[in-house]
Amino acid sequence: MKLLLTGCAGFIGANFTNYWLDNHAEDTVIGVDCLTYAANLPALARLKTRERFKFYKTNVCHRQAMDKIFQEETPDVVINFAAESHVDRSIEGSRVFVETNVLGTQALLDLCLQYGVRRFHQISTDEVYGDLPIESEEAFTESSPLKPSSPYSASKAAADLLVLSYYRTHGLSVSISRSANNYGKYQHAEKLIPKVIEYALKGKRVPIYGDGLNVRDWIHVDDHCRAIDAIVSGAPSGGVYNVGSGVLLPNIVLVKEILKQLGEDEELIEFVLDRKGHDKKYALHCDKIVAELGWQPQIDFADGLRETIAWYKK
Repeated sequence: MKLLLTGCAGFIGANFTNYWLDNHAEDTVIGVDCLTYAANLPALARLKTRERFKFYKTNVCHRQAMDKIFQEETPDVVINFAAESHVDRSIEGSRVFVETNVLGTQALLDLCLQYGVRRFHQISTDEVYGDLPIESEEAFTESSPLKPSSPYSASKAAADLLVLSYYRTHGLSVSISRSANNYGKYQHAEKLIPKVIEYALKGKRVPIYGDGLNVRDWIHVDDHCRAIDAIVSGAPSGGVYNVGSGVLLPNIVLVKEILKQLGEDEELIEFVLDRKGHDKKYALHCDKIVAELGWQPQIDFADGLRETIAWYKK
């Protein structure tokens, strides 16, 4: 089988590319990435040394270039990791988020129709559901209404709806995974965990939005990769699946734990003006993927966090 993975040099995309090559010995992976600031070039350099991997540098919105790739490579499955993903940047300027996350997805869907791709899988986010009150005991299910708060999450929700419309209107085989916050190696330093590690190691003040009580669900990127594999390999067309670990932590608790493991003082923490429209809490029900596909997270958060901190230190 031949997979085409967009965003293969990004955090989740690079981890998934390695995962698939390690676990599907007969398959070929075609990687596409336009190599924005968020690309991990060392990770991509290592991927390029692997057999059964071929790389193209282009933007998913560049229809002519993407058409040529589809024509030459004839992929069986397309998994779309390509996305602008940083909420703060979407608040500062949303146009590139709409272009990449919405129009890029639409272009890929058209190409999948044109070239008879067997499955298109969309990598989405729990942020499409909006947020919950801090004190809430509820969690989002796949049937929860989409109520995105930021331009980033709005662009991802729009892409999800486009994907499902191609399933309903054109009969294209599609699936969607909406994951919790990922952590692990190759993540860009603008994200919370690597940022805290980097700042602490340099003795810099660690900025925390508001009071730091915003709650997030954390999942190791390797567990997320296994979930995508389970969905692409076994889910029915049109399936939407939440992917989380159930590990819910206030940001301030997570930051203090990282500082503790690094042997740094909590006095490094600096509370700063809160992000505009900052979501309070994310929590996911993942009963569907467990019941239908037998997936469950395997990596204990404490172990995963220790390994992640050690990787960034190295």
